[in-house]
Amino acid sequence: MDLRGRPNCYSTHLGILPLLVLVLVFFSVAVRELDVREIVTLSRMTYPQTRALSPSRKDVLVLTPWLAPIIWEGTFNIDILNEQFRLQNTTIGLTVFAIKKYVVFLKLFLETAEQHFMVGHKVTYYVFTDRPGDVPQVHLGTGRRLVVLTVRNYSRWQDVSMHRMEMISHFSEQRFLHEVDYLVCADVDMKFRDHVGVEILSALFGTLHPGFYNSNRGAFTYERRPKSQAYIPWDEGDFYYMGAFFGGSVVEVHHLTKACHEAMVEDKANGIEAVWHDESHLNKYLLYHKPTKVLSPEYMWDQQLMGWPSIMKKLRYVAVPKNHQAIRN
Repeated sequence: MDLRGRPNCYSTHLGILPLLVLVLVFFSVAVRELDVREIVTLSRMTYPQTRALSPSRKDVLVLTPWLAPIIWEGTFNIDILNEQFRLQNTTIGLTVFAIKKYVVFLKLFLETAEQHFMVGHKVTYYVFTDRPGDVPQVHLGTGRRLVVLTVRNYSRWQDVSMHRMEMISHFSEQRFLHEVDYLVCADVDMKFRDHVGVEILSALFGTLHPGFYNSNRGAFTYERRPKSQAYIPWDEGDFYYMGAFFGGSVVEVHHLTKACHEAMVEDKANGIEAVWHDESHLNKYLLYHKPTKVLSPEYMWDQQLMGWPSIMKKLRYVAVPKNHQAIRN
């Protein structure tokens, strides 16, 4: 071993070290600049300028007194919203209950959802059913999947409806929190007829009932008996919300469904059942926990019963004609 050679080796290493540091610093700066340019490129969009004195709709209410937007056609730019949610890599869960005979509606529900629901985004369909063998095979797009959750049925359709809150609450805590960012809770005996996308997403949203969107609160079919946990006095109420389409972040949906389930359990112990079951409790919850977005009746409509008024620029999620008595029994 030549001890005299060591200093030369050390000096060589010391000479290379500053050069390596400079290369690493340059590479790091270059990567950061590339990242910034990429983000700017992804985010750059051209669209008509919004004008403060030119409201998008003058014929409908577009903002609640607590500053939650009411979503109508013409009040949003879906391209801007799609880009924002795509950059967040958002995943949406859609829950639907296909219990007993209601499983016959599932194929149309899923096929139309593939055409119109959250197109271009990651979606997980959570199908609650007592007939897993009857769940149809539907072709799903990229980034979309179907999960079958087997649950029991109940003899009364009212019990099926009310236990929906219990099931969503349970699975939100046990599963959904780890798999999706938002939950949309929908009825199965419907179909998607037009675009339903990320414009609906918010911490907590409810949908205006098509039968009461232009009614005074005195006409709302709230639970009026003080004995029920769903009780709402005659001089209170903002809107009447439909139980067939609501949602929000998984955390907020868990809070809502848990509260409604606990209220229904207390009602049962007191020998009372709210007039419109889980929908009555949903309305009580949304009265005191204001939704951060409200969906117009475009997102819940029955054309067979109500036609197509001119105020509805689009009918997005609509009822499928059916014999309620035959299906429920």
